[in-house]
Amino acid sequence: MGVKELFKLDGKVALITGGSRGLGLQMAEALGEMGCKLVISARKADELREAQTHLESMGFEVLTVVNDLSKTTQIPGLVDQVLQRFPGIDILVNNAGATWSAPAEDYPDEAWRKVLGLNVDALFFLSREVARRCMIPQRAGKIINIASVAGLRGSATNVSTIAYHTSKGAVVNFTRAIASEWGRHNINVNAICPGFFPSKMSAGLLDKVGEAVIARAPLHRIGGDEDLKGVVVFLASEASRHITGQSIAVDGGISAV
Repeated sequence: MGVKELFKLDGKVALITGGSRGLGLQMAEALGEMGCKLVISARKADELREAQTHLESMGFEVLTVVNDLSKTTQIPGLVDQVLQRFPGIDILVNNAGATWSAPAEDYPDEAWRKVLGLNVDALFFLSREVARRCMIPQRAGKIINIASVAGLRGSATNVSTIAYHTSKGAVVNFTRAIASEWGRHNINVNAICPGFFPSKMSAGLLDKVGEAVIARAPLHRIGGDEDLKGVVVFLASEASRHITGQSIAVDGGISAV
Protein backbone atom coordinates (compact mmCIF):
# COMPACT_ATOMS: atom_id res chain seq x y z
CA MET A 1 0.00 0.00 0.00
CA GLY A 2 1.40 3.40 -0.99
CA VAL A 3 1.64 6.28 1.44
CA LYS A 4 -1.28 8.16 -0.11
CA GLU A 5 -3.44 5.06 0.24
CA LEU A 6 -2.53 4.77 3.92
CA PHE A 7 -4.10 8.16 4.62
CA LYS A 8 -7.27 7.71 2.57
CA LEU A 9 -10.55 7.62 4.48
CA ASP A 10 -13.00 7.38 1.58
CA GLY A 11 -16.42 6.18 2.73
CA LYS A 12 -15.51 5.82 6.41
CA VAL A 13 -18.10 7.02 8.91
CA ALA A 14 -16.70 9.34 11.57
CA LEU A 15 -18.63 10.41 14.67
CA ILE A 16 -17.25 13.56 16.28
CA THR A 17 -18.78 14.64 19.59
CA GLY A 18 -18.75 18.34 20.33
CA GLY A 19 -18.40 18.72 16.57
CA SER A 20 -20.39 21.90 16.06
CA ARG A 21 -17.62 24.39 16.83
CA GLY A 22 -14.02 24.89 17.87
CA LEU A 23 -11.62 21.98 17.76
CA GLY A 24 -14.37 19.47 17.03
CA LEU A 25 -15.45 21.33 13.91
CA GLN A 26 -11.84 21.68 12.76
CA MET A 27 -11.33 17.93 13.06
CA ALA A 28 -14.60 17.28 11.23
CA GLU A 29 -13.33 19.46 8.38
CA ALA A 30 -10.13 17.43 8.20
CA LEU A 31 -11.87 14.04 8.21
CA GLY A 32 -14.40 15.20 5.65
CA GLU A 33 -11.65 16.43 3.35
CA MET A 34 -10.07 12.97 3.47
CA GLY A 35 -13.31 11.30 2.39
CA CYS A 36 -15.26 10.56 5.58
CA LYS A 37 -19.01 10.68 5.95
CA LEU A 38 -19.47 12.91 8.99
CA VAL A 39 -21.69 12.66 12.05
CA ILE A 40 -21.42 15.60 14.44
CA SER A 41 -23.21 15.74 17.76
CA ALA A 42 -23.68 18.56 20.25
CA ARG A 43 -26.27 19.91 22.67
CA LYS A 44 -27.36 23.00 20.72
CA ALA A 45 -29.41 22.52 17.57
CA ASP A 46 -28.68 26.00 16.21
CA GLU A 47 -24.91 25.50 16.41
CA LEU A 48 -25.27 22.09 14.74
CA ARG A 49 -27.29 23.59 11.87
CA GLU A 50 -24.65 26.25 11.33
CA ALA A 51 -21.87 23.66 11.37
CA GLN A 52 -23.79 21.40 8.98
CA THR A 53 -24.25 24.25 6.51
CA HIS A 54 -20.54 25.03 6.72
CA LEU A 55 -19.44 21.43 6.21
CA GLU A 56 -21.91 20.75 3.42
CA SER A 57 -20.65 23.87 1.63
CA MET A 58 -17.28 22.10 1.54
CA GLY A 59 -18.90 19.15 -0.22
CA PHE A 60 -19.13 16.75 2.73
CA GLU A 61 -21.99 14.41 3.66
CA VAL A 62 -23.11 15.35 7.17
CA LEU A 63 -25.56 13.97 9.72
CA THR A 64 -26.22 16.04 12.84
CA VAL A 65 -27.53 14.62 16.11
CA VAL A 66 -28.66 16.79 18.99
CA ASN A 67 -27.51 14.97 22.12
CA ASP A 68 -26.52 15.86 25.67
CA LEU A 69 -23.78 13.37 26.56
CA SER A 70 -23.92 14.39 30.22
CA LYS A 71 -27.25 12.53 30.24
CA THR A 72 -25.74 9.12 29.69
CA THR A 73 -29.11 7.47 29.11
CA GLN A 74 -29.17 9.34 25.76
CA ILE A 75 -26.03 7.61 24.49
CA PRO A 76 -27.67 4.50 23.00
CA GLY A 77 -30.10 6.79 21.17
CA LEU A 78 -27.21 8.73 19.66
CA VAL A 79 -25.78 5.52 18.22
CA ASP A 80 -29.26 4.45 17.08
CA GLN A 81 -29.61 7.62 15.01
CA VAL A 82 -26.23 7.10 13.37
CA LEU A 83 -27.03 3.49 12.49
CA GLN A 84 -30.37 4.49 10.98
CA ARG A 85 -28.39 6.44 8.38
CA PHE A 86 -25.10 4.55 8.06
CA PRO A 87 -24.16 0.84 8.31
CA GLY A 88 -21.61 1.41 11.07
CA ILE A 89 -19.19 3.76 12.80
CA ASP A 90 -15.55 3.42 11.77
CA ILE A 91 -14.03 6.37 13.61
CA LEU A 92 -15.07 7.84 16.96
CA VAL A 93 -13.61 11.17 18.07
CA ASN A 94 -14.45 11.75 21.74
CA ASN A 95 -14.10 15.53 21.74
CA ALA A 96 -16.99 16.84 23.87
CA GLY A 97 -15.82 18.19 27.21
CA ALA A 98 -16.32 20.70 29.99
CA THR A 99 -14.27 22.67 32.47
CA TRP A 100 -14.92 24.72 35.61
CA SER A 101 -12.53 27.03 37.40
CA ALA A 102 -12.46 27.32 41.20
CA PRO A 103 -9.85 26.80 43.94
CA ALA A 104 -9.65 23.15 44.93
CA GLU A 105 -10.54 23.86 48.56
CA ASP A 106 -13.74 25.62 47.47
CA TYR A 107 -14.56 23.47 44.46
CA PRO A 108 -18.33 22.87 44.23
CA ASP A 109 -19.57 19.30 44.30
CA GLU A 110 -21.76 19.97 41.27
CA ALA A 111 -18.77 21.26 39.29
CA TRP A 112 -16.73 18.14 40.06
CA ARG A 113 -19.61 15.87 38.99
CA LYS A 114 -20.30 17.88 35.82
CA VAL A 115 -16.71 17.85 34.58
CA LEU A 116 -15.94 14.22 35.49
CA GLY A 117 -19.34 13.11 34.22
CA LEU A 118 -18.86 14.52 30.74
CA ASN A 119 -15.09 14.20 30.35
CA VAL A 120 -14.78 10.66 31.72
CA ASP A 121 -18.11 8.88 32.23
CA ALA A 122 -19.71 9.88 28.93
CA LEU A 123 -16.50 9.20 27.02
CA PHE A 124 -16.41 5.65 28.37
CA PHE A 125 -20.11 4.91 27.89
CA LEU A 126 -20.07 6.16 24.29
CA SER A 127 -16.87 4.28 23.47
CA ARG A 128 -18.37 1.11 24.94
CA GLU A 129 -21.61 1.54 22.96
CA VAL A 130 -19.81 2.17 19.66
CA ALA A 131 -17.33 -0.64 20.24
CA ARG A 132 -19.83 -3.36 21.08
CA ARG A 133 -22.38 -2.38 18.41
CA CYS A 134 -20.03 -1.44 15.57
CA MET A 135 -16.29 -1.87 15.95
CA ILE A 136 -16.07 -5.26 17.66
CA PRO A 137 -18.52 -6.95 15.22
CA GLN A 138 -16.72 -5.47 12.21
CA ARG A 139 -13.32 -6.19 13.77
CA ALA A 140 -12.00 -2.73 12.98
CA GLY A 141 -12.19 0.75 14.41
CA LYS A 142 -10.35 3.90 15.40
CA ILE A 143 -11.12 5.69 18.67
CA ILE A 144 -9.49 9.07 19.20
CA ASN A 145 -9.88 10.61 22.65
CA ILE A 146 -9.28 14.32 23.02
CA ALA A 147 -7.39 14.62 26.28
CA SER A 148 -5.16 17.62 27.04
CA VAL A 149 -1.66 18.51 28.12
CA ALA A 150 -3.48 19.22 31.39
CA GLY A 151 -3.64 15.45 31.76
CA LEU A 152 0.14 15.16 31.55
CA ARG A 153 1.17 17.63 34.25
CA GLY A 154 -0.06 19.81 37.11
CA SER A 155 -1.61 23.22 36.63
CA ALA A 156 0.06 26.62 36.61
CA THR A 157 0.10 28.41 39.95
CA ASN A 158 -2.65 30.83 38.94
CA VAL A 159 -4.91 28.20 37.35
CA SER A 160 -7.58 26.40 39.42
CA THR A 161 -9.16 23.68 37.27
CA ILE A 162 -8.70 20.59 39.45
CA ALA A 163 -11.58 18.58 37.95
CA TYR A 164 -10.45 19.28 34.38
CA HIS A 165 -6.86 18.25 35.11
CA THR A 166 -8.06 15.14 36.91
CA SER A 167 -10.43 14.17 34.11
CA LYS A 168 -7.85 14.59 31.37
CA GLY A 169 -5.35 12.50 33.30
CA ALA A 170 -8.04 9.85 33.50
CA VAL A 171 -8.57 10.04 29.73
CA VAL A 172 -4.85 9.46 29.12
CA ASN A 173 -4.84 6.30 31.22
CA PHE A 174 -8.25 5.18 29.96
CA THR A 175 -6.74 5.32 26.47
CA ARG A 176 -3.92 2.98 27.52
CA ALA A 177 -6.23 0.59 29.35
CA ILE A 178 -8.91 0.26 26.71
CA ALA A 179 -6.32 -0.02 23.93
CA SER A 180 -4.91 -3.03 25.78
CA GLU A 181 -8.33 -4.67 25.97
CA TRP A 182 -9.61 -3.93 22.48
CA GLY A 183 -6.46 -4.50 20.47
CA ARG A 184 -7.55 -8.10 19.92
CA HIS A 185 -10.56 -6.71 18.04
CA ASN A 186 -8.32 -4.66 15.74
CA ILE A 187 -9.43 -1.41 17.38
CA ASN A 188 -6.83 1.33 17.72
CA VAL A 189 -7.36 3.69 20.65
CA ASN A 190 -5.20 6.80 20.95
CA ALA A 191 -5.43 10.25 22.48
CA ILE A 192 -4.58 13.74 21.33
CA CYS A 193 -3.42 16.13 24.04
CA PRO A 194 -3.89 19.68 22.76
CA GLY A 195 -2.09 22.53 24.45
CA PHE A 196 -3.50 26.03 24.34
CA PHE A 197 -5.86 26.63 21.42
CA PRO A 198 -8.28 29.56 21.17
CA SER A 199 -11.77 28.27 21.97
CA LYS A 200 -14.87 29.17 23.91
CA MET A 201 -13.71 26.89 26.72
CA SER A 202 -10.18 28.32 26.96
CA ALA A 203 -10.94 32.02 26.42
CA GLY A 204 -10.72 33.09 30.06
CA LEU A 205 -7.64 30.98 30.74
CA LEU A 206 -5.77 32.33 27.72
CA ASP A 207 -6.43 35.86 28.97
CA LYS A 208 -4.55 34.92 32.16
CA VAL A 209 -1.65 32.83 30.87
CA GLY A 210 -1.56 33.20 27.08
CA GLU A 211 1.48 35.46 26.88
CA ALA A 212 3.44 33.32 29.33
CA VAL A 213 2.59 30.17 27.37
CA ILE A 214 3.78 31.70 24.10
CA ALA A 215 7.01 32.86 25.72
CA ARG A 216 7.70 29.43 27.19
CA ALA A 217 6.76 27.26 24.20
CA PRO A 218 9.71 26.25 21.98
CA LEU A 219 7.68 27.19 18.88
CA HIS A 220 6.58 30.50 20.51
CA ARG A 221 2.94 30.18 19.49
CA ILE A 222 -0.38 28.75 20.59
CA GLY A 223 -2.43 26.34 18.49
CA GLY A 224 -4.14 27.51 15.31
CA ASP A 225 -7.08 26.40 13.20
CA GLU A 226 -5.06 23.84 11.22
CA ASP A 227 -2.92 22.34 13.96
CA LEU A 228 -5.08 19.36 14.96
CA LYS A 229 -6.07 18.38 11.44
CA GLY A 230 -2.99 16.39 10.51
CA VAL A 231 -2.82 14.38 13.71
CA VAL A 232 -6.52 13.44 13.70
CA VAL A 233 -6.27 12.24 10.09
CA PHE A 234 -3.16 10.25 10.95
CA LEU A 235 -4.81 8.53 13.92
CA ALA A 236 -8.02 7.87 11.97
CA SER A 237 -6.22 6.31 9.02
CA GLU A 238 -4.32 3.13 8.29
CA ALA A 239 -1.12 5.16 8.53
CA SER A 240 -1.39 4.64 12.32
CA ARG A 241 -2.47 0.98 12.25
CA HIS A 242 0.50 -0.12 14.40
CA ILE A 243 -0.03 2.61 17.02
CA THR A 244 -2.37 2.21 19.96
CA GLY A 245 -2.58 3.34 23.58
CA GLN A 246 -0.58 6.48 22.87
CA SER A 247 -1.14 10.13 23.78
CA ILE A 248 0.25 12.74 21.41
CA ALA A 249 0.83 16.26 22.71
CA VAL A 250 0.05 19.02 20.20
CA ASP A 251 1.24 22.01 22.18
CA GLY A 252 4.11 23.78 20.45
CA GLY A 253 6.57 21.73 22.51
CA ILE A 254 5.69 23.16 25.91
CA SER A 255 5.21 19.72 27.51
CA ALA A 256 8.75 18.79 26.48
CA VAL A 257 10.51 21.58 28.39
